[in-house]
Amino acid sequence: MAIKTRSAKNKGKKFQNDIAKKISELLNIPWGKDECIASREMGQSGVDIRLISKALERFPYSVECKRCENLSVPAWIKQAKSNLIPGTDWLLFVRRNREDGVAIMDIETFFSILKDKEV
Repeated sequence: MAIKTRSAKNKGKKFQNDIAKKISELLNIPWGKDECIASREMGQSGVDIRLISKALERFPYSVECKRCENLSVPAWIKQAKSNLIPGTDWLLFVRRNREDGVAIMDIETFFSILKDKEV
């Protein structure tokens, strides 16, 4: 049985809020409608997690969130790149039902992060 559109949008919005909350906890910066970290309203263009001011400085990623069963990773990466905020790298969070979420990013960005940490 197919999921209703409203239920799918609610799952997507909850996933965005979960990611915004995790970024908030990581940075110790509040999240919410009028904060430096916020989940973008459904249907608006741009990144899914709005980061401004000190949040964007400390977490320089243009974040896209996808919560669905059918994977379309190449299309999602294209969308993430098209919504890229200058001076940031794209970052994609994906989650399916009953599975753990994953983060997807550019390979050069990944190795740059590890290099900076001097593994």
